[in-house]
Amino acid sequence: MLTVFLLSPANCSGTRAKLLLRSQTSPLRERLANGGAPLGEVFTFMSSLYFRGKLAYANRFGRGYVIAPGRGLLPADMLIRVDDLRRMAEVPVDEGEPAFREPLARDATALKRGMGPDDRVVLLGSVATDKYVGPLLEIFEERLYFPATFAGRGDMSRGGLMLRCASTGTPLEYVPLRGAVRHGPKPPKLPRLK
Repeated sequence: MLTVFLLSPANCSGTRAKLLLRSQTSPLRERLANGGAPLGEVFTFMSSLYFRGKLAYANRFGRGYVIAPGRGLLPADMLIRVDDLRRMAEVPVDEGEPAFREPLARDATALKRGMGPDDRVVLLGSVATDKYVGPLLEIFEERLYFPATFAGRGDMSRGGLMLRCASTGTPLEYVPLRGAVRHGPKPPKLPRLK
């Protein structure tokens, strides 16, 4: 059984993205301008711990694709350039926005066609709203899962949890998204690492 992870995007129009695009001294900005930088590295810069956790977790336990606004599903090692990041920043991450939804649905449908009968898809991202869940549930139906412990947990807590799991080789428990409890009480803080 293959597990395919879908990593929700970093905020391409947020403060860190704007700083990166305007920087004249950032080595990452220079790479984006001259040949490109890996999408996963760029998104890690923009969302720090959360995306770094998703990327490490996906690399450890399966195959991952990044939800890229306006571009659909892309491999994390795909090189992007300044113009690619600017175009992604123009697309609102909203299930009602055709520029976001249509490329995501196109690539998710292609991914589903290539899956084996026992393969599953796990969303590593917020399940509290329908911005990712809505379009993905329509396509993957009962084959779409998420880590049960994500319900009620904030971004940084999810990122830290995934980094720990990747480090120890302990995968999270996944539950089907359809009909799942997607909101819950805030879980206790993760214990400090020694």
